[in-house]
Amino acid sequence: MDNHNILSENELRTYIETIKKAGSILGLDSITALMHELSDVQDQLSVIHVAGTNGKGSVCAMLESVLLEAGYRVGKYTSPAVFEEAERYRVNGQNISGKDYAKVISLVKEACDRMVAKGMSQPTLFEVETAASFLYFYQQKCELVILETGMGGATDATNVIKKPVASVLTSISRDHMGFLGDTLVEIAAVKAGIIKEGAAVAAITPIEEVRELINGVCREKKVPVFYTGDEQVKNLRMEHARLCFSHEKLGEIRLKMLGKYQLQNALCAIETIRILNQRGFSITSEQLKDGLEQAQWEGRFSILSEQPLLVIDGAHNEDAAKKLRETLEMGFTKYEIIYIIGVLADKEHEKMLKMMLPLAAKVFTVTPHNSRAMDGAELAKEAAKYHRDVTYVPDIGAAVRMAMEAAEEKQGMVLSFGSLSYLGEVKNALKEIEAHDR
Repeated sequence: MDNHNILSENELRTYIETIKKAGSILGLDSITALMHELSDVQDQLSVIHVAGTNGKGSVCAMLESVLLEAGYRVGKYTSPAVFEEAERYRVNGQNISGKDYAKVISLVKEACDRMVAKGMSQPTLFEVETAASFLYFYQQKCELVILETGMGGATDATNVIKKPVASVLTSISRDHMGFLGDTLVEIAAVKAGIIKEGAAVAAITPIEEVRELINGVCREKKVPVFYTGDEQVKNLRMEHARLCFSHEKLGEIRLKMLGKYQLQNALCAIETIRILNQRGFSITSEQLKDGLEQAQWEGRFSILSEQPLLVIDGAHNEDAAKKLRETLEMGFTKYEIIYIIGVLADKEHEKMLKMMLPLAAKVFTVTPHNSRAMDGAELAKEAAKYHRDVTYVPDIGAAVRMAMEAAEEKQGMVLSFGSLSYLGEVKNALKEIEAHDR
């Protein structure tokens, strides 16, 4: 592509803002036509397709770490971005460069312009980004691509891929209900839309009705499904800021990724690697174990500061809150816990507050910088039903400083959770505080 065709930084920003206004449309017609304009490069990729409500990012991070350990050239596409847009497109653990991002988006824009010239509608932002990821991974000659769905499964733009090497279903719970359905089974039916003939399924064991639904889809597509099983695990514990357990085939595993829920995610990654080995890829037990132990996923019970302890977690619905609470009860009962909470308005925050607030010593609420954010003052009113010490702080940086001071005073810890979208702001605020205090 000639340099004069590459969008400048300003043009790129304007283009993204313009197509963002088109909103999101579920369905595969537009992305199918767009990929056709780009020579259907996605069909040349070996894809591990991952859907679910919670745990997708963690499972993707574990798989990336294991496959890199095994020496493969790995692409990974995830959403949403937690800290910066470039982290969504990774090759061999490195975020896409600004130059490469501008190049692939420019190529996709040209394909979109050709579609519009033919009388078709402009693809949505997520379709453009998904097409860009396929193009980038193809250009980078990735041997395996880990592809996380955006929302749902069946009608998600990522589902344009026809022949994944494995389909992965992480924990399924109630989220995006306006779009995906009102019951767990309805939501699971949409997620299970990624299951294709020829690709075995690895799944975190769900409740009975959901399991029946997944089994039915797998029978119809004539593929086996491998569920995670707690019987493979003994002696689960938290030790020296690691989640430790013994696995019947792999022996002692010590995960950097804290959170009791990471056990199921690790078992899901193990089942996925089993499928890949059956498909002719080669990952040894040692590479699997080392990869799991080195995996990190910022924003999932990540420790940002040791003194006082500050942890961020993207728990934003009832299921994730339940898992977060279990983690606190398992390894953090000796701390007075100071919360910082910011949520999006369309999430089940009421149930989350009810579950999490009994463990708090003090609560600060904030408003994430996001068009879908719930006003922190409103959140404080709701939180006050379940806790007597709740303060709304308009500035996220000020909230971080106040929470850190309260934690130091009480020999406690800070836990910042809720929407993933504001955790980057918490991280930046912490950097500023540390730089100021030096």
